[in-house]
Parts: sequence; structure tokens; C-alpha cells
Amino acid sequence: MTLDLASFAKDRGIKYFMISYTDLFGGQRAKLVPTEAIADMQKNGAGFAGFATWLDLTPAHPDLFALPDASSVIQLPWKKDVAWVAADCVMEDQPVDQAPRVMLKRLIAEAAKEGLRVKTGVEPEFFLISPDGGKISDEFDTAEKPCYDQQAVMRRYDVIAEICDYMLELGWKPYQNDHEDANGQFEMNWEYDDALQTADKHSFFKFMVKTVAEKHGLRATFMPKPFKGLTGNGCHAHISVWDLEGKTNAFADKEMPFGLSAQGRTFLGGIMKHASALAAVTNPTVNSYKRINAPRTISGATWAPNTVTWTGNNRTHMVRVPGPGRFELRLPDGAVNPYLLQAIIIAAGLNGIRKNADPGRHWDIDMYKEGHTVTGAPLLPLNLLDALREYDKDEELKATLGQSFSSAYLKLKHREWNAYASHFTDWERQTTLDI
Repeated sequence: MTLDLASFAKDRGIKYFMISYTDLFGGQRAKLVPTEAIADMQKNGAGFAGFATWLDLTPAHPDLFALPDASSVIQLPWKKDVAWVAADCVMEDQPVDQAPRVMLKRLIAEAAKEGLRVKTGVEPEFFLISPDGGKISDEFDTAEKPCYDQQAVMRRYDVIAEICDYMLELGWKPYQNDHEDANGQFEMNWEYDDALQTADKHSFFKFMVKTVAEKHGLRATFMPKPFKGLTGNGCHAHISVWDLEGKTNAFADKEMPFGLSAQGRTFLGGIMKHASALAAVTNPTVNSYKRINAPRTISGATWAPNTVTWTGNNRTHMVRVPGPGRFELRLPDGAVNPYLLQAIIIAAGLNGIRKNADPGRHWDIDMYKEGHTVTGAPLLPLNLLDALREYDKDEELKATLGQSFSSAYLKLKHREWNAYASHFTDWERQTTLDI
């Protein structure tokens, strides 16, 4: 039974709803709707000009309507008279196929037809920085190895604890918060869930972190590599697949190597097979490739992959299998679109299962010291253009994600790359002015 948002508002004293959708570039778009109008919005959606956001639409297209999914509604813990609700994009009563949440729901339905229920957890890292974005916000956070720094995390207790309190209130079951490997960097973890619920929470988490940081006079950034020499922001994804009732882990088999079932291996095989193309979505910005192709950081390791390899419980590879029945994809970064991340994981994994894909050999080495000894494993793309070319060559992955999405994404991302390529930088002047 669908939740009635008007009744929800009356019961909770809500005055306004933020009807929110996420565009192709991860931009969160919303309209603030008074409760008096929410019944009509729940039926017909809130109207937007699609061309005004990052979707492949023109000014001549009809109105885009964001149809709220009442199951996702969240009363803002810090502003109780406002509720946020994720929405699906429709146009002329038809789903907008290129819209990320629409596409994710379609892929979840495809997986369900094959008796599979994908569950994931994400680990979004972020920096707390100065309002102008120029430096980390804590002048005393200068350790060479700052990961898990007790003093540094407590100096930002007010921000981190407030966010965690909200997650507890929302029932997300957060279980740990820590200072991460870069100065000024943090990570907060909550319990894994079905892919759509994880995507909605991930989207809301980014909004919440930025809002709380601003409240405290700071700025939060999920930018993949905001500071030279410091570890970048990853967004590792932990993946398992279950039966439709969510009771039996289809990836778990104690008799198999790493506790990963035959089906789990083929799902992983799909991730490995499509990895270079995946990067166009999991690492979606020009800056993303400063993280996965970075030289050694101040702490001694980037904690990011640069080669398509997998392993057991070893953090130097693109995929690790830390325990039975699941694996961790360490490729995505903080700029990843929460909905496209889940969608491309499902798409690659489904293709792997359908084609009985072999993930290839695993490597037990330290990739940061011995990666040069690896043979037969491709390097990840060096830049966004290379990643887009890899995605464009991957006809199987493009078809699974949908031609409407693939065409729109490639068009807009190539436009972004061209804008970057035509931009003049200080580096060019410094290295070329006197030639």
C-alpha cells in the first residue's frame, strides 16, 4: 500500500516537501512544495524544465515531472517541518529512460526476474574544508599518517556526532565513524540495504553532510582528489546478492575459494570484464583520474586501484573479497552518482551471470609494490576521455544500461571533456610560456 504523503505530513507536522531527483551528473535537483499541494504532486509530479539540469533534453522538450516515491520519504532530522522525498522522472506520462533512478529501478526489476536481489553498502569519504574550498578546516590536522587519528576526529566531534545522531534517528543503523587517511578526511558507515534504498540513503547522506557542515561554518566535499599529495575520496561499494526474500545469500558458499559461490564468481566476472568501461560511471569527472592514477601520497599509499585485478582480503586491488558471500569494489570515488553506481554494478554483474564470466586469476601481491609484475590485467583508464571511449566500445554494457541513457551520458560527458580540454591552466603557462 502506497504511503499517503498528505497524511504523513499531518501526522508529523510537516509544512514542506523537497521533491528531489538526481540528474546524470549527480546534481541533486528539488522543488520545495507546501504540504497543501503535496496530494496533487504525489499524483502528477512536480514540474521541471529538463534542459535546465544535466539531462540530454532541449528547451523544446515538454515539462519533466518528478513523481515522488513515497517509500523514500525522510523527515529532516535537523528541520522537522521539512521532508525530503526521492522522485522518478516522467515526461508525457512515460518514464524518462535516461534518468538515473528510473534506470536503476528497471535493472533491479531485471535482476528480480532472474530471482536475484542485490544488496549493497557504500563507504563515502569526504573532507571538511574551509568555506572557500582552499584548505582543510583543521589547522592542527597535520599528521603524516592521520588515519584513525583520535584527536583529529574529536576536534570535529560536533559535526560527525550530529550527522551520526541523525542516522541513528532515521534507523539507518550506523556502526562506525572515523578520520580517514588524508588530513581533514572522514568516513561514516551505515548498514547495507537493497540497492535502491542504499542509493536513496547515499543521495540523502551527501545532502545531509553538506548541510551540517555549512551549519558549523565549514564546507564538505566529496571531490575525488581535492588536494595534491593527500589521499582522495573513495566510495567503496560492498556487494552481495540474495534470493528474492532476502534470506539466502546467493554469493555465499563455504566450500568455494574465498567463500564465494559459483554465481558470485560470475557476477564478479562481469565486474572484471567491464571494469574499464565501468570507470566512466564510477569515476565520472576529470578530477577522478587524479585519484586512481595518483603518485604515492603523504601517508604512503593512495588506497586507490589503477589496474583491473582482484584478490582476497587485500586493499591494494580493485576488488577484494574480505569475507564469505560478498566482495568490495574499490574503484568508485566520491563524485559517483549514487543511482548510477548501483545501476552499473547490477548491469555488469547480470551480464557476468548471463555469460558465465570468469573473473580470471586472483593476485595475492601488494599492488603498490609489485603491481609491475602483473601480466594480462589492463590498467584502468588514464583520464575521463579514455574511460568514455572504453564505455562506448562496450556494446554489451551499453545495451544493458539502455541506449537512451548511454547516448545521453556519452554526449554530455564528451561535452564536459571538451570544455576541460579547451580550458587554459596555470600549469600550461608555467611549463610553456618560455618555450
